[in-house]
Amino acid sequence: MKSNKPRTLQKNIEFFTAALSQCVVSAWQEDPAGVYCEVGSGIVERISEDSVRIRNNDGTKSHYARDITMFQTEK
Repeated sequence: MKSNKPRTLQKNIEFFTAALSQCVVSAWQEDPAGVYCEVGSGIVERISEDSVRIRNNDGTKSHYARDITMFQTEK
């Protein structure tokens, strides 16, 4: 049974699976008050040990540092 709870991505295989399945991934970063805010979302295009590149809904591409960003799938 699938859960509708967001799932956090941390391992390379999790990002790879998200990229292959073309599921939407959201990127979250802490603001100065320590509260996580969504800073972007889209399809994972490229991963490295240091960053993740996401193709946004409008076709633009954003890079996020893995050490300061939390990534979640919507399902």
